[in-house]
Parts: sequence; C-alpha cells; structure tokens
Amino acid sequence: MNIVSKPNPTSAVLYRMVTDEHLCPFGLKAKDLLRRSGYDVDDRLLRSRKEVDAFKQEHDVKTTPQVFIGEERIGGYDDLRRHLGKSVPEPGATSYKPIIALFCITALMAMGTSFAVHGSPLTVQGIEWFIAFSMSVLALLKLQNVETFSTMFLNYDLLARKWVPYSYIYPFAEGIAGVLMIAGALNWLSIPLAFFIGSVGAISVFKAVYIDRRELKCACVGGSSNVPLGFVSLTENIMMVAMAVWMALGLAGVTFATGHGM
Repeated sequence: MNIVSKPNPTSAVLYRMVTDEHLCPFGLKAKDLLRRSGYDVDDRLLRSRKEVDAFKQEHDVKTTPQVFIGEERIGGYDDLRRHLGKSVPEPGATSYKPIIALFCITALMAMGTSFAVHGSPLTVQGIEWFIAFSMSVLALLKLQNVETFSTMFLNYDLLARKWVPYSYIYPFAEGIAGVLMIAGALNWLSIPLAFFIGSVGAISVFKAVYIDRRELKCACVGGSSNVPLGFVSLTENIMMVAMAVWMALGLAGVTFATGHGM
C-alpha cells in the first residue's frame, strides 16, 4: 500500500531574486514574515536574470518573489500579507500616519530640548519649540520637491491661485519663520511672516473643506502625500497664527514692563 505524503501546512517555498546586481527587498520581507508567522521556509534563490525569466514563464507570473504554501501559490509579498490576514496599504489611500509621526517626533524634540535647557521636558518654551520645530520640519518636507508641492497647493490656496509664485515662496517662508522662532531671533520678521501665511492658509483650507465641501489631498507634508485636506492642514495654520500672536503678546508684555519701569 502506497502512502501519499500530504503537504506540510507549516512549510512554505519562497522563490526570490538574488543576483550580484540586485537583492530583492520584498523577498527578504517575505522570508522574514513567513518565519515570524511560524513557517519553515524553503528559500530558493534565483541567481540570474535568465533563471528569473524562466521561473516567471513557467509559473505565468510577472514578478518575484513568489510564495507557495502547500500546493497553493500565494503570490508576492502583498499577497502573502493578505493571506496571513495583515493589512496592505492601497495605492493612493488616505492616511494620517505621516503627520502623526511628524508631530510625535517634533514633540519629543521639543521635550528633549526643553529638558536640556530648563531641566524639565514640560515648559512653556517647550511648547513654543514644538510649534517651531513642526513648522521647520513641515517646510523641509515641502522643499523636497517644491514643484509637486506647488501643484497640490494650487488646488486650494486662495492667494496662490491669484499669484502663482506664492506657491513656491510658501515653504521657504514657513521654514524661515520656524527657524527664526527656534532661535528667538528677528522677531520683527518671523512673527508677521508666520501670522500672514498661517492666516491665509487657514482661510483657504476652511473655505475649500468646510464651505465648498471639496475632497482634496493636503500639501502640508509635501506634494506626494495622501493626507486628506482638512483638520490637519487647518491645525498647521492655526498653530502658526497662535505662535505669532503668542510671541507678539510676549514682546508687548516685555516692552510694557520695560517702559513702565523707566
């Protein structure tokens, strides 16, 4: 009597490209994911372009890596994630992750700076630094590709629509204001600059989202982001206005106190 062995449900076969010119990153990810999911991996390397092309033709697939579990072809890395019940970001899907990560990092930067200077991570100046750091990093992301930023920005900014060069000036203005506010220098420039671009931005976003009810992508973290226009961009602009007003009031208080003592 012949006994037919059944495929081991805890083993997987992985075909991935590993040549002198290219090491497939998705193959490495698939191998790591399989092992972390409890699979024994039969790692089969495709060592040349000829081997890769022959494999694709044999299995009628367009890409590698390819994962097989038992007798079933699962597919590539994204297909494997779906098979294992894990999320796969859809191309163009909206996400708040970039902006959440940014604000978390700038908050930690501000707390670290506050601790280094004042011995406490939670200070009023720490809050000021958080806003200024956020402005500077947001400007940096926009400046990675000013052209794509300006294209997205023109979808909703009222001033940029009237005067296109403003869409190119904006990230530089935000960056300059942020850096000057970190340094506490040239307040005569940073305060009106932040107040102006923040006010125009807040009005533009409010009109586009809450009055015109348009569904747009936010250019706040650069022109290639999938962050939806709305609360996040409005918050960015309100933060700039609030920072400008706060600093102006602080300067007015100092001036008044100095004048009063004379």
